[in-house]
Amino acid sequence: MLASFALTGYAGVRLLSGGDWPLVIVWFVGAALLHDLVLLPLYACADRAVAAYTARTARHPAWTGYVRVPAALSGLLLLVWFPLIAGSAGSGSAAHFETATGLSGQGFLTRWLLITAGLFAASALWLLCRTVQPRRAGRDRRRETKQRPAAGD
Repeated sequence: MLASFALTGYAGVRLLSGGDWPLVIVWFVGAALLHDLVLLPLYACADRAVAAYTARTARHPAWTGYVRVPAALSGLLLLVWFPLIAGSAGSGSAAHFETATGLSGQGFLTRWLLITAGLFAASALWLLCRTVQPRRAGRDRRRETKQRPAAGD
């Protein structure tokens, strides 16, 4: 944990050492306000809707987590890469990305959609494995009790 604080401090010093530090501070304050006033209520309502749906359909309450995790990861990727996912190729962020990496800024929407589909597919597969396993174990236990010889034999 100490190493992560050291790395964060180093990144903060490097970020604020340039001449654009007022813009960085405005960006951080704006991001905090956007998160707290817009995004938090949106994803809290979405989470409650998923929880209410799983409760109403008599699904196990833990199933909500199998939607929460891929949705949160997909949302985080969308938030980080939004300018490139939105396809604003002529924007400054796409030009900066291409200059810094030498890679094209095209195709981010397709990649993000594929990653999102993969996350939800992996979560569904994980849920399937978790629900099939207890049923199989219960069936095996029932077979063992039927095949066991009587105590007097």
